[in-house]
Amino acid sequence: MALLGSKGRQSPAGGLAGRRVLALGASLAELAAEPLAGAEVTSAGVEALEGLSLAACDLVLIDADAWEAAALAGAVKTLAGAKAPPPVLMVGESLPAGLVRNLLRLEHADILEAPFSPDQLAAAITGLMTNLAAAAAAPAGPASASRVWAVTGAVGGAGATTIAVEIATALSERPGKERVCLIDLNFADGAAAAYLGATPTMRLAEFAASAERIDQSVLQAFVTPISERFDLLAHPRDPGAFDLASREAVLRVLEIACETYDWVVLDMPRHRRAWTLDALAGSDEVVVISELTVPALLAARALSDEIEDGLGTGLKPRIVLNRLASRMFGPAPSMAEAERALQRKALAGISSDWEAAAASANLGGPIAQHRPKSKIVKDVQTLVEKLASEPARRDGPVTMKGAA
Repeated sequence: MALLGSKGRQSPAGGLAGRRVLALGASLAELAAEPLAGAEVTSAGVEALEGLSLAACDLVLIDADAWEAAALAGAVKTLAGAKAPPPVLMVGESLPAGLVRNLLRLEHADILEAPFSPDQLAAAITGLMTNLAAAAAAPAGPASASRVWAVTGAVGGAGATTIAVEIATALSERPGKERVCLIDLNFADGAAAAYLGATPTMRLAEFAASAERIDQSVLQAFVTPISERFDLLAHPRDPGAFDLASREAVLRVLEIACETYDWVVLDMPRHRRAWTLDALAGSDEVVVISELTVPALLAARALSDEIEDGLGTGLKPRIVLNRLASRMFGPAPSMAEAERALQRKALAGISSDWEAAAASANLGGPIAQHRPKSKIVKDVQTLVEKLASEPARRDGPVTMKGAA
């Protein structure tokens, strides 16, 4: 690769300051001084392209002359099949047609023939980054009127995650083309991915200090598709994840999700975090899941009061009673007794069907998939239609307070 000298060489629009650039080819190291000034440049081999996404890298710069053409073409083809790959600029004097063809599979890619000047390199990089930013900022369509439902358990084991999964599934199966996203905010020990037999891929720690870099492309790198209209955002289980994920990064993800999807279901942690009230304030409904035991009912009442007082917006949490038994006699309180303990009306009840819930959890997937005739599925569908038929709490786009 040949780089021509140039007076007044300049950095690409100042837009690479703090950006992560992956450089493939030893000769590219000389560019770090000025054409890539301010960027975090890392050198690597072609194997680094496998599974690479915007979550790990902002730009890939490849010296085509530094690698055997067939190996490089295969690596680029693999990158083209990845989820939300970063933009790629390939430079070099030898650019075989097969290699170029694989490069053009990428949504954001360009070629710069050597020799070239630093200004030409800067212009090529600026063009790539500008196109990427424009694509991320493009309107997301009807999802601007996104509705957000937050689901939380009054006590541990109340079944909040199961209900959140079934709510998201029911929303995704309604007539129409509306898209649904379930976001598991239990970063330390979330179970939504396990219940769905999915692999969690959201890693917010990487954006703890740079939440503003999270856009729709990054969000798609975090997404695990469950069905055609149902996506999951979940964090790998990590006991330190709550400390590593900044408030700004969490709220930014929620903000972008609200711009991207028609329905957003939040599986909230029971214990309050720095971003809890902001997330709840940006929700149209807060659903508190309680078992039919006296301690759980008292906890549901206390939690609902805490949320209502903490928000100060007039939003009243809705309580859903889970695992209602069909038997006429037994130690569990009746609905009327439960509402007396709650000192408020319950929104709905979900029938107990242990076999269906256990089978679904063991097989991986929603109960609606494995046991579609279960009473749980029917009760959740009734709940969803009841909530969906009510007017949205706010008009226009949903905004999470404090989002970058």
